[in-house]
Amino acid sequence: MKVGIIGLGKMGFNLACNMLEKNIEVKGYDIDLNVLNKINNNLLFKNGNFEFFDELNQFVQSLSAEAAVFLLVPHGEETEKMLNELVNILPEHIIVIEAGNSHYKNSQYWYKRYKEKGLFLLDCGTSGGLKGARHGLCTMIGGDKEAYDQIEPILKQISQENGYLYTGPAGSGHFLKMVHNGIEYGMMQSIAEGFELLNESEFEFSYKEVATLWNSGSVIQSWLMELMIDAFSEDEKLEKISGVMHASGEAKWTVETALDLNVPTPIIALSLMMRNRSLRTDTFSGKVVASLRQQFGGHAVVKKEEFEGGE
Repeated sequence: MKVGIIGLGKMGFNLACNMLEKNIEVKGYDIDLNVLNKINNNLLFKNGNFEFFDELNQFVQSLSAEAAVFLLVPHGEETEKMLNELVNILPEHIIVIEAGNSHYKNSQYWYKRYKEKGLFLLDCGTSGGLKGARHGLCTMIGGDKEAYDQIEPILKQISQENGYLYTGPAGSGHFLKMVHNGIEYGMMQSIAEGFELLNESEFEFSYKEVATLWNSGSVIQSWLMELMIDAFSEDEKLEKISGVMHASGEAKWTVETALDLNVPTPIIALSLMMRNRSLRTDTFSGKVVASLRQQFGGHAVVKKEEFEGGE
């Protein structure tokens, strides 16, 4: 099966590298021609298995009858716009794998639209950040089992061992990722509060050494702690960034869904409130979470001078 990737930004480019390394034929589409610099400077794109397009109709025409297309554009307006364009121009039986962090109810709506056109739409929650896209994804996939079964061999190649799961009907993949991100918020917030307590104490700790210690056989050993080691290696006291912690929406949806279902999620809710609080005050815990988001997902941080200049 040939694979198309729409959106060769941070995630899409790394996923393309992952696939090309596995000798999967990839066709890529992006309107930003700056990505050609990265493509031309990477040997993986020179093995004959990659073709680039900057015109959507040409990209679609190049697809085989049973192709799978990964959609990796920013969630929200850009995803909605691209889904609307594709549903009107794709030939029947193409499988679209919507791999952004979309709301699961939107996925259910688009699933029906695509079904009416004879197309498959799978909602694919992805975790693992840039490292995962490059070296092994963790994916949660909802939609028609028939379509999932067709792409399962590809998923096996590009995912971590045990790192992909068919979650059930349309919307279930993004629903599971939504809850995953709510949990992630709580975990990052607890790490952040711990380091803030160290920062305010009478003792002088090396945060890099502490993170290294805690990541060496302790109960809280984790990839997030490993990322803290990287962050403190680059900036020992996180003095170069502000404590602004942006939120992309999933935790808010998680809390809203929890309220609808009468399920208590106080830790996730409070971690979301702390994100909102960080937009108004510069906290060390905010710096910890901001640095974690930059480390695993390449998310932009707000430099300290930029934050102070905006006050």
